[in-house]
Amino acid sequence: MKSMKVLFVAAALTASSLAMASGGGDRTFARMESARKASMQAFQLAEKQKAEAAVAESKAKPANDAKG
Repeated sequence: MKSMKVLFVAAALTASSLAMASGGGDRTFARMESARKASMQAFQLAEKQKAEAAVAESKAKPANDAKG
């Protein structure tokens, strides 16, 4: 009977720790997903600005200069 009580207490502690761990993982995953979305938006904005600046600064000469 004493061993059953010990087993029951151990099972209860294990179950409660597993329940707490799953909740923490959900919060961590949500924060990670939020940070990923924010970083992707910042990256896309930076790429867009970089592309616009490159087009505005282009001063390349035409390749088909026909002199003759």
